[in-house]
Amino acid sequence: MLKNLYLDKYIAIYLFVCLSYIFLFNLFNYSIFNGYDAEAHIAYVDYIAMYLPNTFRLPLQENTYEFFSPPLPYIFPAIIQVVCRNIFTSNDLVSFCQPIYGKITQIFQTFLYISSLYFYMKTLKILGNKKKLLNINLLLLISILTVNYRSFLMIRGEPYIIFFLSLLLYLFTKNYKLNFEFGLKNIIIFSLVVGSLGISRQWGLLLLPSLAIILFYFNGELRKSYFKFMLFVFIISMIIILPFYIYLYSTSGSAISFNKDPMKFSFSNQPNYFYNPINEDALKIFTKPIRGNFDNQLFPILYSDLWGDYWGYFSFTSSNLEQGRNQLLIGDYLARVNLISLLPTFVLILSLFNLKKTNLNKQLCKYIQFSILFTFFGYIWFLIRYPEIPTGDTIKSTYILQLFHLIAFSTAIYLDDLREKNFKLYYSLIFLLLGVFTHNISAMLSHF
Repeated sequence: MLKNLYLDKYIAIYLFVCLSYIFLFNLFNYSIFNGYDAEAHIAYVDYIAMYLPNTFRLPLQENTYEFFSPPLPYIFPAIIQVVCRNIFTSNDLVSFCQPIYGKITQIFQTFLYISSLYFYMKTLKILGNKKKLLNINLLLLISILTVNYRSFLMIRGEPYIIFFLSLLLYLFTKNYKLNFEFGLKNIIIFSLVVGSLGISRQWGLLLLPSLAIILFYFNGELRKSYFKFMLFVFIISMIIILPFYIYLYSTSGSAISFNKDPMKFSFSNQPNYFYNPINEDALKIFTKPIRGNFDNQLFPILYSDLWGDYWGYFSFTSSNLEQGRNQLLIGDYLARVNLISLLPTFVLILSLFNLKKTNLNKQLCKYIQFSILFTFFGYIWFLIRYPEIPTGDTIKSTYILQLFHLIAFSTAIYLDDLREKNFKLYYSLIFLLLGVFTHNISAMLSHF
């Protein structure tokens, strides 16, 4: 047992050193101007900042094509923009302050990422009745997801969704231990977290229905307590969420508007190759998984974007494939990334079946399962309603980052169970995953 604790310590130190290097390197080398739809997100920040601190206004479609996005992720950089313009002088303060609030926002969102890891581990500590907070399973499984490092360096809502998701899992587990006692403080805090999910990004709404569905997995008095607790939570959280979506409806005609007109839902909106990963391009996943090789193919793009950098927003170029730096050489490396990432992919998928067998909090496990389903099928619904043919530009793993974090969290539970049953197999798997993480580090670094 003592030997295992030393192993955990050394693994944790190695991961902390690697993560510190990755984050510091990217903070110095990646600009918010290179992110997905960067100009639209920056325009959103600048519009809000233009009216602060005297009033708060949301942009319309003519101000930015990200007008449909909830405002929470833009408030912090907008405040920094206001502070910046009151400190410095320039002929164009708006442009001058953009890289300043961009870098400060990247630092802030890095702390959101670290805080998310902390609350994930707090949740696992409560679930397993453990004495120590550190959970190398969780740390490794979240860290191995390459998509994290791009997402948390861009100005957008997904980093906030991840932070509030980690808080939700923690608060749910904590209140479960208290049998969902009716305490005003606990209800308000839980409501703020649920409400914040709804105004971080529209994808956050997909995490909310499961909170209602799992009511039917409670029994007796605990079901009554949970119903009473969540009734007040939903009332308060709707007060936080609804004003934005009512505003969006009044200004754009839809509460779940987007920057293009929707098509009537029909599976025929997308071509057959969108759904079917078995085609003549399939082997390119392991030869050249870069932009242009899987036009509008759902699973090859998602897989390549999760583990590597299909769209090139970290590796070569974010706008022009022809002018990308060394994309063919990088394509060879990303092919190896995809190949060895079959191992963590298999482990992540296997863990989903383990959730049914675990003796840990049944209701929380059901919440995770249902939220994975709602997120995945909600995203498919979006892609069918708003097809981007022929490129499939909206097929990005960042958009459903919450899905991968939920799966990684459930996998951490699976590995905890495996450790108890077969520690030799467990450590063999951990070291294999560490090998994958180490090989993939270059994909986690900005190459601009």
